[in-house]
Amino acid sequence: MICIIDFGSQTTHLIARRIKELGAATEIVSPKSALSVIKKEKPKGIILSGGPAGVYEKGAPTVEKEIFNLDIPILSICYGFQLTCYLLGGEVISGKKEYGPVNLQMANGKWQIAKDLPKSFVVWMSHGDEIIRLPDGFEVVGQTDHVPFAFANNKHKNITGLLFHPEVEHTENGLQILKNFITICGSTVSEHFIDIKELIVDIKKTVGDSYVIGAVSGGVDSTVAGVLTAEAIGEKFIPIFVDNGLMREGTAEHVEKIFTKHSSKPIVVNAVGEMLERLKGITDSERKRKVIGNFYIEIFEKEMEKILASGKDAKFLMQGTIYSDVIESGAVRRPDQEKDKGTKHAAKIKSHHNVGGLPEEMKLELLEPLRNFYKDEVRQIGKELGLPDEFVYKQPFPGPGYAVRIRGEVTVERLEQEKQADKIVLEELEKAGVLHQVFISFPVMTGAFSTAVKGDGRHFGEVVALRIIESKDIMTTTWSRLPYDLLQKISSRIVNEVMGISRVVYDITTKPPATMEWE
Repeated sequence: MICIIDFGSQTTHLIARRIKELGAATEIVSPKSALSVIKKEKPKGIILSGGPAGVYEKGAPTVEKEIFNLDIPILSICYGFQLTCYLLGGEVISGKKEYGPVNLQMANGKWQIAKDLPKSFVVWMSHGDEIIRLPDGFEVVGQTDHVPFAFANNKHKNITGLLFHPEVEHTENGLQILKNFITICGSTVSEHFIDIKELIVDIKKTVGDSYVIGAVSGGVDSTVAGVLTAEAIGEKFIPIFVDNGLMREGTAEHVEKIFTKHSSKPIVVNAVGEMLERLKGITDSERKRKVIGNFYIEIFEKEMEKILASGKDAKFLMQGTIYSDVIESGAVRRPDQEKDKGTKHAAKIKSHHNVGGLPEEMKLELLEPLRNFYKDEVRQIGKELGLPDEFVYKQPFPGPGYAVRIRGEVTVERLEQEKQADKIVLEELEKAGVLHQVFISFPVMTGAFSTAVKGDGRHFGEVVALRIIESKDIMTTTWSRLPYDLLQKISSRIVNEVMGISRVVYDITTKPPATMEWE
C-alpha cells in the first residue's frame, strides 16, 4: 500500500487514481493523522500531495519530521516538495510562479526515479512559491528555465521532490515517473479495472426497496449514472428531465430516447419561463448556480410528492456528480460518504450545482454513483453499459446550461444570442471534421463591449469569446490548435449572423490557471 498525505490539492484523488491504475493500493490520509497511520499500516511508499497553501502561512498543513526518517520511499509533489524542503532545512519563498505547461530539462538521469525519461519533456506546473535552496543531501534531477529545483532527489533518505504534477494528463512521462516510484517502493506495476457489477451491487445496497428519482440533464454524467442506476433497480428508477430553456436544442428528445430504452419514459417538466424569471437581475456566477440548484430541488421534491401519492416510496435523488465537481466545490468528506475524497484543505474554486449549489435541507437523500470517478472513467462505464459511442463521447455540457456561459444577467435576448453562436460553432467544427477531436467547444457572452464597423456605420456590440479545449478528465486542459481558416469562418459567421455581436476572440488559456468554463 502507498500512503498519500493530502494537503488539499485539486489532484490528490487523481494521484490515488493513477497509482491504483498502475496496480498499487492507496490510502489517502490527513496530515494530522499521517504519522500514526503510517506506523500502523507500514506502507511501502509515501506521497505528499500538492495544496493551495504556502509553507509559511499561519495554519498551513504540515507533518511530523519523523516521517522523513522512517526509511520509507517518499515522493513529494508541489506543496509537498516545498514542505519537505522547509522541514529539512531548505528555503522556500513566494517567488517565481508557474501555471500550465513548461519545458523540463533533465540535469541528472542516474537515479531510478529518472529511469526511461527523455532529456527534455513538457510538464504541468501550478505553484506560487519557489524553492531557492535545497536541503542537505538533495541533488538536482531536472529544471525549467525559471525554476532550478523543479525535480530533485535525496539518495540516502530515498526522497524525491517534484515541483510539477506527474499525475495530470498533460504532463509528458508523468506515468513513467509514478511507475518508477512504485518500483522503488518494491511494488509490481499492473493494470486496474472498474468493476461495473460492484457499482451495481453498491447501488442496490444503498437504495434497498426504495424508488429513486433521477435528475437527468442529457449530459454524459447524468445519463451514465441514470443507466447504471436503472441496471441496479429497474423500473424503480424514475428519470426526470427539467426543461429550463438553458440546454442545447434536442436534449429533451435525446433523454427520452435513451431512458425509454434502459428504464422508463422520463417525466419532462417544463420550467422555461420560471427559470428565466428566477435568474432575473442576477449577475454573480455563484448565485446563478445556487438559484438553479435550489430550483431543481424544488421541482424534484414536488415530483416526489406526486410519486408518493401514487404509492411509490421515493427516498433518493440520483445525480450525475463526478469527482471534478466535488473537488472544485471544495467539498468536505461527510460521515455518510466514506468513499468521498473531498478534503478540508482543498480550495473552493466554484460551486457545482450538484454540490455547492444544493440547499442545506432536502427531503430526498442523494445518490451519486459516479462521485468518485473522472470524466474519462465515466465514458468507460458508459461504454461497458452498452451506450452508443456517439453519446458516450459527446461533449460535456454544464448542468446549469447556457446560464454559466453568459457573463452577467441571463436575459431572453442574450440567451438567444448564445444559442445561435453555439449552433454556429458546432456546425463549423462538424463541417471541418474536427468536432469529435475536441473535448469541448462553446462561445461565451463575455459582457464586454467593443466598437465595430457594420455597413459603413459604427456598431457598439458584445464580444464573444470562443473556448475550444482538449482534455480527458477535466483536471487539466489545453486549447485546441485549430486551423486559422476555420477560426476565421466561425468568427465571421457569429459576427454576421448573431445580432449585437461586435467581435470574436479565441481563449488560449490552459487549465491551470483557468477553469474549463468561464463561470
